[in-house]
Amino acid sequence: MEPVLVTGAAGGRQGSTGRHLTAQLLGRGIPVRALVHTNDERATTLRALGADVVVGDLRDLDTTRDALHGIQRAYFTYPVIDGFLEATGAFAVAAHEAGVERVVAISQLAAGPQALTPRMRQHWAAEQILDWADIGAIHLRAAVFHENLARIADTGDGELLTLPMGPEHTELPLVAAADVARVAAGLLADPQRPCDPVLLLTGDVQTIGDAARALGRTYRDTDPATWHRWALDFYRSPHAADHLTKLWEIFRLLGEGTNRYQTTPTIEQYGGHPPTTLEAFATHRTPAH
Repeated sequence: MEPVLVTGAAGGRQGSTGRHLTAQLLGRGIPVRALVHTNDERATTLRALGADVVVGDLRDLDTTRDALHGIQRAYFTYPVIDGFLEATGAFAVAAHEAGVERVVAISQLAAGPQALTPRMRQHWAAEQILDWADIGAIHLRAAVFHENLARIADTGDGELLTLPMGPEHTELPLVAAADVARVAAGLLADPQRPCDPVLLLTGDVQTIGDAARALGRTYRDTDPATWHRWALDFYRSPHAADHLTKLWEIFRLLGEGTNRYQTTPTIEQYGGHPPTTLEAFATHRTPAH
């Protein structure tokens, strides 16, 4: 059986969908070629699971060509740092040259040419690049990861979740990274399965107040500038700090809406599992330290 290439397989500071996907595919008996940026303990863990680990920079065309050699199916993701479109271009060129037939790529729920954050606009541009490459791209437009919210909650004093989202009734669409990976696994395990080129993935909708309580915290509003300074120190990436600050501001401006966000049937349809609620996620997670 030909392997599936999984980029971002080591997992990062957001949802780690690539790590979840690698484990899920291997659990199905599907071989995985795992592309990681650094040969660290996470790469060692992937090897122990049975993955063929390749170390390199996704922005480097030669590295990406080597990783895609002999590959028909692939998963594309890139962390919330600079270099996203550069990596997308290199991947698209290499995948087209390799004759890849299906690519599942992570995107964002509100990606579009007029989206309100630069990262969302970049995701829309990345979708166009992958479509033009004619590699059977399917774009998973995911909501805010449970993991991202929980990571922020874990940095506080154990009591507060501080975000610049306005009043506690501000609504937030959410999804578990493992659910996103399950959808990707279902589509990559059966590359002939018909599918729309864009899938919306929302597994839960919560007010920020209820979300904080699900994580064992009390929500506290703060101003965007203060949170941005905190995010610069925490994420060590202006790209991530800028994107997330603007993202929370968008939800703040939208406020409370009637049926603005809805859970999507695609998670169970393609992932074979009902969406994981934030409460269920919080019950089984291990807090970060």
